[in-house]
Amino acid sequence: MNNSINNIDILCVGEVLVDFIGHQESVLLDETRDYHRYLGGSPTNVAMNATRLGLNTTLVATIGNDGFGSYILKKLSSVGINTDHVNVIENKSTSVIFVSRSDGTPDFIPYREADCCIYEEQISEQILCQTKIYHTTCFALSKKPAQETILRKAQQAFNLGCQLSIDVNYAKKLWSSREEALQVIKTYCSYNPLIKISEDDMLRLFEKELPHEDIFNFFHNEGVDIVCLTLGSKGVKLSQKGKGIIQMPAIKIEKVMDATGAGDAFWSGFLFAYIKEKTMVECLVIALKLAALKLQNVGRLPDNINILSQLL
Repeated sequence: MNNSINNIDILCVGEVLVDFIGHQESVLLDETRDYHRYLGGSPTNVAMNATRLGLNTTLVATIGNDGFGSYILKKLSSVGINTDHVNVIENKSTSVIFVSRSDGTPDFIPYREADCCIYEEQISEQILCQTKIYHTTCFALSKKPAQETILRKAQQAFNLGCQLSIDVNYAKKLWSSREEALQVIKTYCSYNPLIKISEDDMLRLFEKELPHEDIFNFFHNEGVDIVCLTLGSKGVKLSQKGKGIIQMPAIKIEKVMDATGAGDAFWSGFLFAYIKEKTMVECLVIALKLAALKLQNVGRLPDNINILSQLL
């Protein structure tokens, strides 16, 4: 870790979006009649959750100068996220995504404009010197210029002693090719990030069902020490290079209200515990608790609860 003051716990770099989540349960988009508006984007969810856990988070993202953009800024500010590095641009509209409401992996259609316009001047070396964890997603890396910016700054962050992190939430429809995605993921892996993957993501990325051991080995061979594989209702497996595997069951829930953002809640809990220098087992316990809390609520984590008291 670098010696200067690390007063940014997590620097989340990537997409901020408006999610329109279907109101009708367990139907695909062609059957969905009504949508409710939520703040979305995986790095944004992590920034929101982490801030509510008492961490100091900064979001680097881009929005359009429009109604959805101002909605996003209001929402971010209401939680206390530093938005100094959220760029507002004139010539592109804020990105939106329509998502079906489901208890499994949701169906979605992205309308992307502003979110991928992330430029180097949004992430100064000074910011990186203050950062403990530099976090991004596969979604954010799927389109230029954000892709080039995030990779260049990831290398710089790594050289400055930051811990990197990524949610490998690969979806074919976001990338021009799978080969490009693999190349970009491998480049990011060379900086030894903490990795969060799900079975669904891996099925899409490798286009076949691989044994968990093969998935872990793929990432370890690319230079990654810690790989966390979420298994939905079956819990989680974490592989540490040279140290074997920790497996834990999911927390039982009566009724899943909405699965959107559960992975982000899980990872927010994990990073929170990691920053607090907890053991890997403790990191997973806190991560699973936060994911369970999210699954019981539509949209993001509810405002009216003290999340920390539920976790520790």
